[in-house]
Amino acid sequence: MKLFHVDASAKREWSNSRALSRHFIDLLKAHKPELEVDYLDVSVDTPAHVDELFTIATYTPEAQRTPAMQQALEASDALCARLLAADAYVFAMPMYNFSMPSSFKAFIDNIVRTNLTYKIGEDGSYVGKMADKALFITTRGADLRPGKPLGGMDALTPALRAAFGFLGVAAPTFVDAQPLTFSAAEEREAALVRAKTELAAIAGRWVGT
Repeated sequence: MKLFHVDASAKREWSNSRALSRHFIDLLKAHKPELEVDYLDVSVDTPAHVDELFTIATYTPEAQRTPAMQQALEASDALCARLLAADAYVFAMPMYNFSMPSSFKAFIDNIVRTNLTYKIGEDGSYVGKMADKALFITTRGADLRPGKPLGGMDALTPALRAAFGFLGVAAPTFVDAQPLTFSAAEEREAALVRAKTELAAIAGRWVGT
């Protein structure tokens, strides 16, 4: 199995989402030492934000693209190739202001590509080309679980479901560690224990398939 692993936290080694994603990868490797991991840290290697040339180039037929257009799409083309070469995905990120880090949004904008990561059928339907095995590990400072005071403020989960569902991930798995920053030490520890327990169960399912 080839895994594409993406981290997005700006906190680097202080990051809970990074620690949890490493923990999950270690669980997988304990059972599958041959696991191949393609790693990308978008907080370091941040994909370029979409600009005018990129937008025009994506909607220009490939045979008609100028050298400048081809250059504008080169990094995005490479990202799409890495994405499509994987059998499974682990995307780890903190919640920033109720949604995703801007670096990860830039990643999404670079991988949603017509005739690469999704196709448009003759009937006008959209068909995503990604594999359907995807895990999203998110960390949240506050508690946004249903029934909590901020339970309706989660803009991250629906945004990820929409973007990656469009690309073919029909049934993503989410592990959300919360509350962390804005909580007592006991609550933080309990949140991380819950997340690790969920990750262990998911790792068991993945290595069994």
